[in-house]
Amino acid sequence: MIKKLFPCIKGYEKYTLLTPLVMIGEVGMEVLIPLVMAKIVDVGIEGSGGTSYTVKMGILMVVMACVSMMFGSLGAYFGAKASMGFSKNLRNRLFNKVQDFSFKNIDKFSTASLVTRLTTDVNMVQNSFLMFIKMAFRAPVMLIGALIMAINVKPDLSVVFLVAVPILGLSMVLIMTHAHPRFKLMLERYDKMNSDVQENLIGIRAVKAFVREDYENKKFTTGADLVRRAQVAAEKIVILTQPIMQITMYATIVSVLWFGGNMVIGGDMLIGELSTFITYINQILGSLMMISMIFMMLVISRASMTRIVEVLEEDPDITDDNATDVKVENGSIEFKNVSFSYKESAEEAVLRNIDLKIASGETIGIIGATGSAKTTLISLIPRLYDVTSGEVLVGGRNVKDYKLANLRDEVSVVLQKNVLFSGTIRENLRWGDFEATDEEIEKACEAACADEFINSFPDGYETDLGQGGVNVSGGQKQRLCIARALIKKPKILILDDSTSAVDTATDAKIRKAFKEQLDDTTTIIIAQRISSVKDADRIIVLEDGEIDGIGTHDELLKTNAVYKEVYDSQQKGDED
Repeated sequence: MIKKLFPCIKGYEKYTLLTPLVMIGEVGMEVLIPLVMAKIVDVGIEGSGGTSYTVKMGILMVVMACVSMMFGSLGAYFGAKASMGFSKNLRNRLFNKVQDFSFKNIDKFSTASLVTRLTTDVNMVQNSFLMFIKMAFRAPVMLIGALIMAINVKPDLSVVFLVAVPILGLSMVLIMTHAHPRFKLMLERYDKMNSDVQENLIGIRAVKAFVREDYENKKFTTGADLVRRAQVAAEKIVILTQPIMQITMYATIVSVLWFGGNMVIGGDMLIGELSTFITYINQILGSLMMISMIFMMLVISRASMTRIVEVLEEDPDITDDNATDVKVENGSIEFKNVSFSYKESAEEAVLRNIDLKIASGETIGIIGATGSAKTTLISLIPRLYDVTSGEVLVGGRNVKDYKLANLRDEVSVVLQKNVLFSGTIRENLRWGDFEATDEEIEKACEAACADEFINSFPDGYETDLGQGGVNVSGGQKQRLCIARALIKKPKILILDDSTSAVDTATDAKIRKAFKEQLDDTTTIIIAQRISSVKDADRIIVLEDGEIDGIGTHDELLKTNAVYKEVYDSQQKGDED
């Protein structure tokens, strides 16, 4: 796991190296200061050194303390720069990785889980990285340095460490072993709680419309309580570290005071040496505590690192590995015996044995019941998913032969769920083409019948849409999404039930504009209303993942029972 995360220090190697170096400098001063203090007591005060010796050594101790403080401050500064740079790079890697995912990869991770991994998990790893570069060198150097100095002061009294160190080591191993699975469970419950929050906020209008606030409150309270229980269960293990460390430390100090005090009384040890030895005990046990904290942080962050690495190691299902840098010549489409399943283990394919040819510039309508795989069919054209078997050809070439950017640049898809982003109307429309002129934008909006409501806004195209386009209606969102797709000037335009929230008169205007302006563009219209597709060159009837019929409106009325049934039901509904 660490090898996978190590490249994230790129650009911050200097700070990553300087942090432990200055921390070692701080340790050096801290280890030497007790010796100076012992000299002040034993030579300056108790011995023959006198006031001048005491003052001289006191000044030296102050200088050493200032140098130690300087090293400590530099360590904090360099450590902050290194850890923040590390987390920035790690977030960028994760986000860029997600951008390369196909729909199939994204389906594997929930949106809430990916958000948690990009935020909470990265923060956890960042804190561990900071502690590691600051303490992983400081603590061992402090331990070894203080131990050597303690043995040098009084070897006989150093035997107490042979008892204390194994107790601490065994305790840390037991705690780490039991803590990891509990923290993993805690993060999984975080994912679930975040998922509930996201779902609630996205559907807040439905929640209020159905007066389900109490239900949502109870659901969130339950989720938050599960997180709390998981946190408590994990922390119960970790908090044992502190009392074990303190009990061991105090027991060691009491032992040293007992045996050392007897040595002082017996004349085998000086008072300054005893005080220095106690200082070294604190440093040794403090360094052991730091080491245990490092291990604790690694245990806590191990679950986060595992989740982050899962994303980094996820192989994109759709890549450019076998693609060539060729452009799409025209908008012709061909399905050759295509079958598709969302999961390889699925017993029955969602699409089965699809054979279909669409000429460049042709307008195709697709009709079918809910769940007949209409959206799945068109998702195979821009390679949002890859076929399970068979081939999809665009412009006479297998879609896998194109680089994804080249293919998708020539295919505009207006999905069922209309997605707008924070920003102005103009900024959203330029997603179709960032270089589009104002004239091109206005022309596309006229074709999509969006210019009418845009011009009614006081700020026109500079109107701020808010997050997710909350400032416009469903029908207005659809028309903006259609205009955005038209600005792209694609060879293939796919409208996936994208006029469902538009009235029939506006729908007719949009279809008329398409017929006049998109002669060379292959247009595929998925619709529930037959009126939206009846003027298409051909209409495809999908039934349970298979093509049930292909023909014009008049032909299908005569030959296709499914199409006629839909038509009759809609005609009857219009009459009623």
